[in-house]
Amino acid sequence: MTTRGADRSALDRARRRPVTLDQIVELIDGADGAWSPALARPAAAGVDLAWWLSSHRDEVDRRLDRAGAVLFRGFAIPSADQFRRVVEAGSRGPLVPYTYASTDRRHLGHHVYTSTEYPRAYAIPLHNELSYAADWPMRLWFWCEQPPEAGGATPLADARRVHARLPRELVDRFERRGVQYVRRYRRDLDLPWQQVFATEDRDEVARFCARAGIEHAWMPDGSLRTSQARPAVASHPRTGEAVWFNQAHLFHPFALPSQERLALASCADEAPRTATHAGGAPIDVSDLEAIADAYAREAARIPWRAGDVLLLDNMLVAHGRDPFEGPRRILVAMTEMRHGRAMIEAPGG
Repeated sequence: MTTRGADRSALDRARRRPVTLDQIVELIDGADGAWSPALARPAAAGVDLAWWLSSHRDEVDRRLDRAGAVLFRGFAIPSADQFRRVVEAGSRGPLVPYTYASTDRRHLGHHVYTSTEYPRAYAIPLHNELSYAADWPMRLWFWCEQPPEAGGATPLADARRVHARLPRELVDRFERRGVQYVRRYRRDLDLPWQQVFATEDRDEVARFCARAGIEHAWMPDGSLRTSQARPAVASHPRTGEAVWFNQAHLFHPFALPSQERLALASCADEAPRTATHAGGAPIDVSDLEAIADAYAREAARIPWRAGDVLLLDNMLVAHGRDPFEGPRRILVAMTEMRHGRAMIEAPGG
């Protein structure tokens, strides 16, 4: 999402296709050619988005299957509580907790969270939420309470298009070898295990890891080390389409600024997280560069406006964050958990 004052976006140029019988809300497909989310906006003042969503879930589902994302713009969403009502009305299940987290964020109650608490000067690479885990949310909801003064876009990329853009031999290699995510949880570096697993009980951590197919070990200093092998490519449960669905590029030191990457090179065993192929085989940096390039070429940015609600199909669309200036407050909620198989087979080559 670009800074304010940018030229009219693809959404503003999109062809209008009203679909609701009562014409209260107008649903607009993205422009032909380059990918963009669908747009929903009220045709009259005072439309209650939660009320409208409660009777139009099927239409929203169809738009999500095609575009992977819907931007609700122009509705009055005055508070986090109203945002929660919107999420509940538009979802087929309750809001879910952010467990087995990889980023720091604040819980505001009722499973509504701030977006990732990460220094504003840094970008967050495009990724699908919890794609490193055995279970992940199918839907992500974002609400813009306060847009930034400059920057701060949430770039989006269609994971089907990313998959299609990647070299075939790279995709084949990742399908055979998968991705293994190794994490070290310490209070002085990255997130402590108590925060990630939302418990102080080591036995509860062990039970969680057993259910999720995660290998875990306690270190002499009291820290925790986990390792989990996951597929790199997934099939969407409704559309059957192949999607690039992993965080190899985000967990690998490749994603770090150059100075931090060099600092960790001499103490790889102490790194808070890293990614290899299953079995520990290293991932070639040229592959990571190709993945980053595919995301960059598919990325779309729409300016945040106060009150925007953005709904993503978490398997079809990846998201990230651009650096920004000034205050920025985006809230997030997750719904409709998908339970994937816990482990992949041993690497085949």
